[in-house]
Amino acid sequence: MRSLQLHGDRDLRLEEIEPPPPPAPGEVQIRIRAVGLNYLDVWGFRGMAFAKRKMPQAAGVEAAGEIVCVGEGVTNLKVGDTVTAYGAETCGHCKACVEGRDNLCENVAGIMGFHIDGFARELLNKSARLVIKAPPGVSFEDAACAPIGFGTVQHMLFDNAKLEPGESILVHAGGSGIGTAAILMAKAIGCTVYTTVGDDEKGRKAKELGADFVVNYKTERFEGEVRQLTKRKGVDVVFEHVGADTWNGSLLCLKRGGRLVTCGATSGASTTMNLMQLFQQQYRITGSFGCRIENIAQSLEKMAGGMKPVIDSVFPLADFEKGLARLEGRQVFGKVVVTF
Repeated sequence: MRSLQLHGDRDLRLEEIEPPPPPAPGEVQIRIRAVGLNYLDVWGFRGMAFAKRKMPQAAGVEAAGEIVCVGEGVTNLKVGDTVTAYGAETCGHCKACVEGRDNLCENVAGIMGFHIDGFARELLNKSARLVIKAPPGVSFEDAACAPIGFGTVQHMLFDNAKLEPGESILVHAGGSGIGTAAILMAKAIGCTVYTTVGDDEKGRKAKELGADFVVNYKTERFEGEVRQLTKRKGVDVVFEHVGADTWNGSLLCLKRGGRLVTCGATSGASTTMNLMQLFQQQYRITGSFGCRIENIAQSLEKMAGGMKPVIDSVFPLADFEKGLARLEGRQVFGKVVVTF
C-alpha cells in the first residue's frame, strides 16, 4: 500500500509499504481518504529537534477515511462508516483519560505523524476508543479537518477561553486553518470578531467569512488598530497562535480581566513580558494543546450543521509536495487537504 514516509529532514517520499494485519480485538481498520496538512507536518518535515522518532516514519497528523474492517468486541463502529481519529496514542487508563481530558494523558506514546507513524498511509489499524464517527453528510475532506483544524479551536475557545455569546475576540492569522475556524465559531455565537491577516486579499476573504474588522499586520500595527477600534477598551479574548512576534501586542489588545488563549509559536517560542501589566490588568492566560476527543465529535456535529471548514486547496497524493510548499509559504486561506 502507499504511504508518505519521512526519511529525514525535508526528505518525504511516496512509497509502497506492507499493509497492516487484520485489526486486533478492540481495533478497527481505516482506509484513509483524506489527510489535512498542518504546521505540525511542516515542523516534522523540517526536522524539529525536540521530536524523537525512528525513521522512516509515516507522515500526517490528522485524517479521515472509512471503516473497512472491525475487530472483535467493537460495537459502536461498522464497515462503511466515515470516521476520523484522535491524533495521539493515549493510554486510556490514567486519571486524565478517564475524565475525558485526553490531551493531558500521563502516558501518551506520542503524536501521530510527529513522534510516531502518522495517518498518511492507505490503511491503518486504530483503537476504536480513539475513532470518531462523522454524522451523515460530512465529507472525507471536511472530516479530515476535524481533529486539529476544528477540534483545536473548539477546545481553545470554549473549554479554555470560555468565550460567551456577544463578546469580542481578536483572532490572529485569520487566513490560517485554525484562524478561519475561529472566525466561524465566534461569529456563530454572535461575537464581534477582529482579525489580522498578511495581505488585503486575505482580508477580503476574512470579511466574507464574517470578520467584523480586519487589520493587515504588514501595513498597520494591529495592537494600535484594535485599541482604536475598541475605543481603547480592548477585547474580551485574544486567540493567539503566532508567538513571539505578536505576544506583547496581543496583551495590549486585551481589556482589563481579558483572556488570552494560545496554542502555537510559529514566529518564535520565547518572549519577554511585563509582569506588572499582567497582574494589574488581571489578565488570564491559558496554554492550549490539541483537544479532547469530545471536541472532535463537537466539531463534526458543527460541520453536519452547516459550518464547513474553509479548504484552501485539495491535492492528490502524488502532488503532496505542492500542498506542503503552499502551507510552508503561507500562501493559504484555510486548510490544505491531500486526498488518497
